[in-house]
Amino acid sequence: MIRVMVVEDQAMVRGALSALLDLEPDIEVVAQAEDGETAWRLLPQAKPDLVVTDIEMPHLSGIDLAQRIQRHELPVKVVIVTTFARAGFLRRALDAGVSAYLLKDAPATRLADALRKVHGGGRAIDPQLATEAWGEADPLNDRERQVLRLAGNGQSTGEIATRLGLSQGTVRNYLSEAIGKLGVGNRIEAHRLARQKGWL
Repeated sequence: MIRVMVVEDQAMVRGALSALLDLEPDIEVVAQAEDGETAWRLLPQAKPDLVVTDIEMPHLSGIDLAQRIQRHELPVKVVIVTTFARAGFLRRALDAGVSAYLLKDAPATRLADALRKVHGGGRAIDPQLATEAWGEADPLNDRERQVLRLAGNGQSTGEIATRLGLSQGTVRNYLSEAIGKLGVGNRIEAHRLARQKGWL
């Protein structure tokens, strides 16, 4: 039996996904979580083989959850199921050790097949996205990405500095670097472009 945890912030989608997977004779949904942080707390007692997660969620994204699982070398494989058909997201997911990247509009049978494949040691990546993923490299480093994400959420330089434990000058430097690398005029344009590319 393949033990699965479903992590999705939209309750209806989470319930539907869990119900669909439970219909499969060899798959059992052992836990559900509404965000990555909750999923992380549930992992030790739920002991899933696979974590099926969305990317964008409050508190801890699916990619951040995958990175944490990878860092702690847990024997759990991560499958991303998302609406984001962006090469940048796929690239970051693969760097975080994700075993499968599927789009939410794929048929339910494809998800079940992908879970079996991953459980057996394979990978399942949307083929078109896989080709695009290696087209354009993400120019941002982790700190620039962090600062840009907060700036895009409307936080001031001072608020970002406090949140990340940095000086305001350092935050301005990171923003300036990100704006320069992306070839745009300001932090709003930088945030918009980086999101569009899937780099945030």
